[in-house]
Amino acid sequence: MTPIKNVTFIQHGKLTNVVGRIRYISDEKKQENLYAVYETVPRKYWRDLAKENQSDFRRSGTSGNCIEARELIIALPKEMTYFDPDKLLRYFVESYRKEYGTECIAALHHNKRKTNYHIHLIYSERQQLEEPVRKVATRNMYFDPEGRHVRTKKEATADGKLLPGYSMIPKGEVYEEHLFDKKNPLFKQKSFTEDVKVFFTDLMNRQLSEPNQMQVFPKNSPFLPTKKIGKNNPKAEFIEETNRLKDEWNRKIWTAYRNGAPKESLITVKKELISKLAAESIREAGGKSDPEKYNSILVRAIAIVAEMCRLLSKQGRETWAEAWGKALTKLMDMATEQIAGRRIDIKKDTRHRTMER
Repeated sequence: MTPIKNVTFIQHGKLTNVVGRIRYISDEKKQENLYAVYETVPRKYWRDLAKENQSDFRRSGTSGNCIEARELIIALPKEMTYFDPDKLLRYFVESYRKEYGTECIAALHHNKRKTNYHIHLIYSERQQLEEPVRKVATRNMYFDPEGRHVRTKKEATADGKLLPGYSMIPKGEVYEEHLFDKKNPLFKQKSFTEDVKVFFTDLMNRQLSEPNQMQVFPKNSPFLPTKKIGKNNPKAEFIEETNRLKDEWNRKIWTAYRNGAPKESLITVKKELISKLAAESIREAGGKSDPEKYNSILVRAIAIVAEMCRLLSKQGRETWAEAWGKALTKLMDMATEQIAGRRIDIKKDTRHRTMER
């Protein structure tokens, strides 16, 4: 197990207004540090895609918001700021397009403070058909205000006239047209985001020297990943505090590992002190996460791990491994009792020790 550094960050999101999002990421007036834009299809493609997705969504009768496209935000290492931006963006987009067979538009940005070099890559879940598929009405067809087909004329009319909002397509005319194939279910799978992280990490590492190589955050790890704070995020303050606490947790876990604590035991510590309590908190809140509650869980967990390290600080590596591996529950209980007995402001204590570093 190695310390967490040079970790690939990729965020995967859904777009309910793909045309507006494209306009935002590619507009020099809206983006202070916009270096390149690369498109695999004309802009009309995205307007047609949005229109068809919205039309299909209305016909389905599904509640919620229509997903018109999806977006990947890919953080790049600072070494790549020295690359030609147009060639760099084309390299990432065309590689993704070839691998996943989807049309894209992407923009290469820096944030305002130029601390985050990143790509916004918007892609379609659907492939454009070579020829449009048109469905022709074999009889007069009636539709409700939401665009859904109703089975009989009686449902759509009264006294021989269409009800408000209802419509009719005469026999022989096109009532439905498709320019795109169905959505590829691959992009909805949970495993996709993890797979695409590996894919882009490999692309980066092909262009980076060995000391600057990137890595995917390891699964089944005792470490905690930090989260990118988006622009104008209303929870920015809580996320920033959570990231600080996660960094502190990672340092404590790395200290324990260096002194002989087995990886499996450290994963158990994370599960008992953080994962279980966080899941319980979400259940108690009816399925909603509470950032403040989660941060308090982190604060307590950090303090307990720090105390566990203190209790074993004068022991040799063999004793550490034995204590963490064979007497883990007892060690955690001892540390928890010590923390409870101090009656101190753990949060302030943690922040003070972080600042000292």
